Amino acid sequence: MLVLLPPSEGKSPPRRGRPLDLERLSFPQLTATRNRVIDAVDATSQAPGALEILGVPTTLADEIAHNTRLRRAPTAPAGAIYSGVLYDALSLATLDTAARRRANRWLVVGSALFGAVRLVDRIPAYRLSMKVNLPGIGPLAGVWRDPLAEVLPALAGRGLVVDCRSSTYVAAWVPRGALAARWVQVRVPGATHLAKHTRGLVTRHLCEAGVDTRTPHRLAAVVAEAFDTHLEPPARPGLPWVLDVATRPTT
Repeated sequence: MLVLLPPSEGKSPPRRGRPLDLERLSFPQLTATRNRVIDAVDATSQAPGALEILGVPTTLADEIAHNTRLRRAPTAPAGAIYSGVLYDALSLATLDTAARRRANRWLVVGSALFGAVRLVDRIPAYRLSMKVNLPGIGPLAGVWRDPLAEVLPALAGRGLVVDCRSSTYVAAWVPRGALAARWVQVRVPGATHLAKHTRGLVTRHLCEAGVDTRTPHRLAAVVAEAFDTHLEPPARPGLPWVLDVATRPTT
C-alpha cells in the first residue's frame, strides 16, 4: 500500500544536523531533477520579485531565506520538518514501534522541491509550492510528472494508492492504467482545516491498524472502524475511487 501525503506549508527548521545529501534520499531516480529544482529555487529566491514568483506573502518573507541555503542548512527527518495540521493529527512521535515502521514504509510525501520523500529522509526547511512556475524550469507539477511516473507506481505493489494529497500535488502524478483502478482519494467534506486534520487522523489509523489493503472496499472497511465513511466508485475509467470520511461525534 502507498499512502500519499501533501507537505505542510509550515516547516520546523532544525537548529542542528548534517547538511543535505541528495544521494541519501529515497528514490535516487529523482536526483537529477532535484538538483535542477534546488538550483532554480536558490536563484529565484535571491532575485527581485521572489515573493511574487513563489507566491509567498510579505508577512512570511523571512521564510524565503531558507531557500537560499538549501545545500548547507541543517536537516532533519521529513516527518519532523513538516509541521502542519495534518502532521499534528498524524502525530508520528506518539505512534508505537510497529505503527511507526508502517508509516516509514507506506507513507510518501509529495514535495515541490524533492518530488517525493519518505518520512525518514533528512531534508532542510524550505518554502515552495507545487503550483509555482519556476523561472528557467517551468510549472513544477509538469517538471515532476515524468520523474514521479518512473518511481511511484512500483511503490504501491499489488495494493492501493491511498491519496490524501491536495489537488495541487495530484497534478504532479496521477495513477494510470491498471493502477488507476486501485487509486482511492480520501475526501473530507467541510473546511480545509478540518479536511487536513481528518486526513491526518485517517493516516494514523491506517498505520495503527496495520492492514495492507488490496481493494477499495477493504480500505473502506478498515477506515470505518474509526470513522463514518462512504465509498464512491470511479465516475469513469481512469478516475479514482472516492472515500468520504468524517470524524464521529464524541459523547
